[in-house]
Amino acid sequence: MKKPPRGLVAIAAVVLVAGAIWLYERLHGRADDSVLTLYGNVDIREAQPAFNDTGPVTRMLVVEGARVKRGDLLAEIDDSRYAARLAQARAQAENARAVLDRLEHGSRPEEIAQARATMAGLQALYENDQTLYERTVTLLSQGVATTEDRDNAQAALRSAREAYQAARQNYLLAVKGPRVEDIEAARRAHAAAAAAVAFAEREFADTRLYAPSDGVIEDRILEPGDMASPGTPVYTMAQLEPLWVRAYVPETRLGRIRPGMPAQISTDSFPGRRYPGWVGYLSPTAEFTPKTVESPDLRTRLVYQVRVYACDPRGELRLGMPATVSIDLRPPAAAAPDRAPPSNCGAADADHP
Repeated sequence: MKKPPRGLVAIAAVVLVAGAIWLYERLHGRADDSVLTLYGNVDIREAQPAFNDTGPVTRMLVVEGARVKRGDLLAEIDDSRYAARLAQARAQAENARAVLDRLEHGSRPEEIAQARATMAGLQALYENDQTLYERTVTLLSQGVATTEDRDNAQAALRSAREAYQAARQNYLLAVKGPRVEDIEAARRAHAAAAAAVAFAEREFADTRLYAPSDGVIEDRILEPGDMASPGTPVYTMAQLEPLWVRAYVPETRLGRIRPGMPAQISTDSFPGRRYPGWVGYLSPTAEFTPKTVESPDLRTRLVYQVRVYACDPRGELRLGMPATVSIDLRPPAAAAPDRAPPSNCGAADADHP
């Protein structure tokens, strides 16, 4: 059998090598160096709202899949104990307010008039006893009265004088009114009672659970009759914003991307549809490639986590959905006209994951 010419063998070898290289690049998705393609999953923040009070759940107002807005009522617990505590606190505050008002207004005119009349009556008795004492002393010197009569008159005079002095002090106090220290103490007692009312009102308000933000209810954890407490979540809800794709970029490409660069996001669920986005976060530390990354040539390399925030006005992107991110690495002057980051999707936050 005649062997083929060596030239043909060399050409065939070159063709096979070129074909193998082309096939390898085709299978491994080698892209244009001006576009960085990353693979990741849609990620959003979740919240688990819970009651601040303890009590049995009486009403659950939303179910799984419901869209809620910030401030919407989600659930209630039994509020009878908190309502009674609030009524008690309000009554005590009203009593403290009445005491403070009485002290601030001072003595009533009738009280001053009564104190003046009492003082005047005791003054008359005192003056009368003074006259009787002086008369008894005169009679004693004439031998008509006895020493005992003088002593009795003197004791009566002393008693009348003390009673008059006490009545006079009461009259002066009535005119001056309450002490400044008593008014200040009453004012502080009223402030404490008002704070107790505010606390009781807060406890009563906490028997209602409201949505902390706009979102979608993912899981309804408790049901009516369950015991709620501050440490027991009632729902799990996904927050609608912000929404991003968590992906990983190799160290060799890290220097070519920066926060704010525009990106395009696509998913297998909606072929042909692209969602505008932008790079919102770059991890400051490296890590080993997670198992969820789908690009095989990144499996054994150190990568940096990147968040690419997405505009999703239709609400089509779901938590955990696989996504492909394309980032245009060309300078702004050489890029497409739509390179500017979108301005109508809100601002990406800079929180760490």
